[in-house]
Amino acid sequence: MSIQDIYSTAGYIKKRVGDFEPEIGIILGTGLGGLVDDIEISHKLMYANIPGFPISTVEFHSGRLIFGTLSGKRVVAMQGRLHYYEGYSMQQITFPVRVMKMLGITRLFVSNASGSLNPGFSTGDLMVIRDHINLQPENPLRGSNYDEFGPRFPDMNVPYDEDMIQKALTIAASNNITCHQGVYVSVSGPNLETRSEYKYLRIIGGDAVGMSTVPEVIVARHMGLPVFAISVLTDEGFHEVLKPVSLEEIIRVATEAEPKMTTILKELIAGL
Repeated sequence: MSIQDIYSTAGYIKKRVGDFEPEIGIILGTGLGGLVDDIEISHKLMYANIPGFPISTVEFHSGRLIFGTLSGKRVVAMQGRLHYYEGYSMQQITFPVRVMKMLGITRLFVSNASGSLNPGFSTGDLMVIRDHINLQPENPLRGSNYDEFGPRFPDMNVPYDEDMIQKALTIAASNNITCHQGVYVSVSGPNLETRSEYKYLRIIGGDAVGMSTVPEVIVARHMGLPVFAISVLTDEGFHEVLKPVSLEEIIRVATEAEPKMTTILKELIAGL
């Protein structure tokens, strides 16, 4: 996708939402769309009705762009994200992040459902992402660089904002929410991992594994956007005692844990 496509799509959205300029962008992961219920909504746009906007093909992702107010801040939320396993290129997956930047956001919040690799992290716990390992087969910055957005070789020494991490952990503790911090490994999916793959991911330093987040974070950091990311741990990838897991179970756990994540995000955003 070209930079002209980004400007064109952003221009269309601006005409639809008028003078509403979001401060914060939010990407909601699998089973984690409940945060939308706390947004005082001013505009809703279906992905399918936005020119140039990729459409989420996963049945449990809504595919709506939500504009409104959350914790006193103007936000735009993606209710339903895009994945590499759906057949999209990394440029298509991260296109919405580019567009949200053009709409005015100054921070990006990302959530996901992931599998625990750390034996100390249990199903239903939350994990603030402090760092990541990218095992996706393609990079969203591959190809011509958008010099208007960022440098050819962006630094990724601190991909996740340290200040927001510490505030989130404090909020979790004050609300008696079990919330760890750790390293997220991003793989392409859509299959879950084998015993040996789970073992490998743990050996190389992973605390949780999922199929998203990292591409969007890379592009956000390329544009200088501070990022906060949080995972709901929906299953346990402990290779020694690995058990089969179903999509229905993953969604159930994510949905049950979602209110805890919402509490952290709402209070974190309120304090900015």
